[in-house]
Amino acid sequence: MAGSQYEQVLARLREASRILKLEPGIFEILAEPERTLEVALPVEMDDGSVKVFMGYRCHHSTVRGPAKGGVRYSMDVCMDEVKALASWMTWKCAVAGIPYGGGKGGIRVDPARLSQNELKRLTRRYVYSILPIIGPEKDIPAPDMGTNAQIMGWFVDTYSVFTGVLSPGVVTGKPIPIGGSLGRREATGRGVVFAVRELFARLGKKPSEIACAVQGYGNVGSITAELAHELGCKVVGVSDITGGVYNPAGLDVPAISKYVAEHKFIEGYTAPGVSIVSNEQLLTLDVDLLIPAALQGQITEANADQIRAKFIVEGANGPTSAEADRILEEKGVLVVPDILANGGGVVCSYFEWVQNLQNFYWTEEEVNTRLDGIMTRSFAEVWDFAKQRNLSMRTGAYILSIGKVAEAIRMRGIFP
Repeated sequence: MAGSQYEQVLARLREASRILKLEPGIFEILAEPERTLEVALPVEMDDGSVKVFMGYRCHHSTVRGPAKGGVRYSMDVCMDEVKALASWMTWKCAVAGIPYGGGKGGIRVDPARLSQNELKRLTRRYVYSILPIIGPEKDIPAPDMGTNAQIMGWFVDTYSVFTGVLSPGVVTGKPIPIGGSLGRREATGRGVVFAVRELFARLGKKPSEIACAVQGYGNVGSITAELAHELGCKVVGVSDITGGVYNPAGLDVPAISKYVAEHKFIEGYTAPGVSIVSNEQLLTLDVDLLIPAALQGQITEANADQIRAKFIVEGANGPTSAEADRILEEKGVLVVPDILANGGGVVCSYFEWVQNLQNFYWTEEEVNTRLDGIMTRSFAEVWDFAKQRNLSMRTGAYILSIGKVAEAIRMRGIFP
C-alpha cells in the first residue's frame, strides 16, 4: 500500500469508514483492489527495433457490476496510480447510482513519441495481454489521458478478432460509426457545469455573478470553460500545460478554444486586457469559483492557504490532497468533490454501453437529458446528506458511496 496516491485514497476511506462505523472486515475488502495485472508489452518499432513497455489494469471492486475505468498512456503510469484511480471509479459509479465497479489501466509511455502505427501495435498488444480480464460483462475500459476514440476503435477490433464476435460494448468512448454515443466527448465537462449550476442554484447566486478560473484545457477543461461561459459565468482565467491567460473583465472563451484547436496549446494566445499567468498562479487567482480540470495532486498543503476562491468544483480526478482538504475546510471553502462533479463521463459511458448491449441508439438530446437527470439527482442526494449531518460534500459523497458498496457486499456475502 506504499505510494502517495493510493495512501490518499485510503485516508479518505478511513475517515468515511470511521463516521459510517463500517465493519472492519468490509473496510479490509475495500482497502485492497480485487485484482491487479501487470503486463510487459513487446512492440516492434518502425525502425525494426523492439521496445518493451509496461502496462497495468486494476479492478478495485466488481461487487456492484463490471469494472469501469479509463486507460491512460503516460510516463507517470504505475500500479500505485492505477489502483488509486480504480478506487475513485468505484466511489464515482456508486455516487451516480450506476451499476458498475471501479477499474483503471494504463501503459507507461509517452504517446507523442510514437508513430500512429507504433501506437496501434502497442494498443493491440495491450488488449491481447489483458484479454482474460476485460469484456462487456467483466471490465469496460475507456479513453483517458493520452488515449482517444481512435485507440478505443483498435480496442474493439482487437477484442472482437480474438473472440470472433463484434463486441462494441467492450469499451466506451469509441468513434460514433462503431457504436460510440452521441454526447460522450462533452459529457465530463457538461457534468461539471451541471454541478456548478446546481451549486449556485442552492446558494441563490446567478451564474452572471460568478467569476471563475479553469485549470486544464484538454477535453474536460475546454468543454467546462465553454459551457460555463454559455451558462453565463464570467470565465476570467484558463490554463494548460504551457501556462495560462487571465483577464479580470472576462475571457473570450470561444476565441481561446478556436486558437487551441489550431495551435494545440494556449501558449501564444493574446487579446486586449489579457495577461499571462502560470498554472500555479491560476489556482490562486481572486475568483469566486475554481475548477481544477487538469491532473491529480494540484491543490496541496503547500498552496491551499493561498487559494482565494470560495468554491471549488473538481473536474479532474483527485486534484486536492487530504491535507489540503483540511486547510480549505478551515477557510470555509466549499468543495464539490471529483467523485460527484466529474461523474458525467462515466454516466455517459454507461449510456453508451447500454446502447451497445441493446443495439438501440439514442439522440444527443436524449443522452444530455438523461445525463442532466442523473447528475442533478446525485448532486441533490450528496448535498442533502452532507447538510443534514454537517459534513463536507466530499465526506458526504464518500459515506454515501462506500455505504452503497458495503451494502452490496453484505447482500452478496463472502465466498465461499
